[in-house]
Amino acid sequence: MLWIKALHILFVMSWFAGLFYLPRIFVNLALENDMEATERLLLMARKLYRFMNILLIPALGFGLWLWLAYGIGKGPGNGWLHAKLALVLLLLGYHHACGSILKKFEKRLNQRSHRWFRWFNEVPVVILLAVLILVVVKPF
Repeated sequence: MLWIKALHILFVMSWFAGLFYLPRIFVNLALENDMEATERLLLMARKLYRFMNILLIPALGFGLWLWLAYGIGKGPGNGWLHAKLALVLLLLGYHHACGSILKKFEKRLNQRSHRWFRWFNEVPVVILLAVLILVVVKPF
């Protein structure tokens, strides 16, 4: 079980690296006026988003394995897992929103400012903090 847990943590960390960095690319795209630089940033964003999609699959898979095969979070006193799963669903929505934003940048339809993207960039940080507290402290 510890190998599965380690792999789950590894892939979640890797996925989060993308969730932290892709919106930062969006900040730079929102500020950029040079077409060559914009194309380079879009290429980086596309490659990162594709890689994030790949990392997401084993992160979810190993998490499901821990839950279904080893029973982590099952039974009474494990309400923390339900809260964690709700936050994971929010993260999946955030991930999807990043893909939608990327498509808008590709079509030159972005209407948001770099300040908005700076705030958007903080969402996964707050969710990660909440997930860590739930998993480590298990408050309920």
